Amino acid sequence: MKKILCTLILLLLTFPANAKSTVTLAELNGTVGVQMEEFVKETIAKSHADGDSLLIFQLDTPGGLVEAMRGIVQAILASKVPVAVWIPPGGRAASAGAFIVQSAHIAAMSPGTNIGAAHPVTGGGDNIPEGDMNKKVMNDLKAQMRSVVQLRGRNQDTAELMIVDSISLTADEALREKVIDIVAGDINALIKAVSGRRVKIGQQSARIELDDEVVVTRVNMSFSEQIIQFVSSPEIAYLLLSGGMMAIFFEVITPGGFILGTTGGVMLLLGAVGLKMLPFNWAGIVLIAAGIILMAVDLIAGTSGLLSLLGLPVFCLGGVFLFRAPGGELLQLSLSFIAGTAIALGICFGFVAYFVVKGLRRKVSTGKRGMLGLNVEVISEVSESVAGQVMCHGEIWRAKSEEGVIEAGSKGVVKAVDGMTLMITRG
Repeated sequence: MKKILCTLILLLLTFPANAKSTVTLAELNGTVGVQMEEFVKETIAKSHADGDSLLIFQLDTPGGLVEAMRGIVQAILASKVPVAVWIPPGGRAASAGAFIVQSAHIAAMSPGTNIGAAHPVTGGGDNIPEGDMNKKVMNDLKAQMRSVVQLRGRNQDTAELMIVDSISLTADEALREKVIDIVAGDINALIKAVSGRRVKIGQQSARIELDDEVVVTRVNMSFSEQIIQFVSSPEIAYLLLSGGMMAIFFEVITPGGFILGTTGGVMLLLGAVGLKMLPFNWAGIVLIAAGIILMAVDLIAGTSGLLSLLGLPVFCLGGVFLFRAPGGELLQLSLSFIAGTAIALGICFGFVAYFVVKGLRRKVSTGKRGMLGLNVEVISEVSESVAGQVMCHGEIWRAKSEEGVIEAGSKGVVKAVDGMTLMITRG
């Protein structure tokens, strides 16, 4: 009897008192890309190591890269921790985001949010042209959507319509069509609704056990990861690339400063980091550069805007082709954004160009060229063969005449500079 009592006391002492369930909450905002994929994988690994009862991804995305989406979906499917993907108030899970939601063990939305519009598009925001490539991409994405939705026991037909007809559903519509599991307005409501549900982890069925005192730990990308995520947005990468090229051009034609050149260099570096994370097309970069060069030549040569009228469409065409590359089928960069960017940069170009031209055309006031045209007062008689003295700009200079004798007290004008001697004519 004593042994039994001792054993019970030992168990009570060693068993953790008031053990609480732990939940990790991670935010996924912005374009689905390489950085988001890496963050998801790292978060899932850490959540498993910490022994979490549930991992929640708070998702708000307009879409993104096919390959990055596949990586995220595969990581969630392989997770040993139950994963809930929740669209917060005011958010959306469009395009690639719809696939991520469907891959979760628990798919949830807040009222006033939407999911869908997963029809593949090109980098320019247009539909993929009809043909073998269109069929290949469509069939591949439909098969992936069906397989994920089937695994999670949701409505395959409606989920497939998100790709085929690009339908977008509200939270209530998605719940009614059985493409999500829960509608919850906040994290607490989500945790309460999830508790007690059974999900499939690998080949095993598991119950999500959450007690009344759940400890929620928020994790976010580091500052450096947030910077990479920001610049890897197609819109931001496009702006950085275009603005950087333009700033460096102005630095080249107006040397002597450092602000424009340094700013342009930093913008290009950040743009390059963003492009590294995106499926870009070199033809787009060449066209953007060609458009800026045409506008630059117009500025230097003074062709009255004719080359700029050609350069601006070439610049816009570069934006259209910039992200037309394999892997960007779900990457949406609208033509209206490209046009707006071109107009904004065009206005900036004109504004800066005005001051550059004004500086280039300003009369030189230093050196030999700065002496030309200045008025002088003859102090001692000058001629073509005999040098005299003149007062110019508050200084006494040696001078000769280009038109006979000029008497002392006369006025003259500097026509040329020969070494340290001014060549003058009567003023």
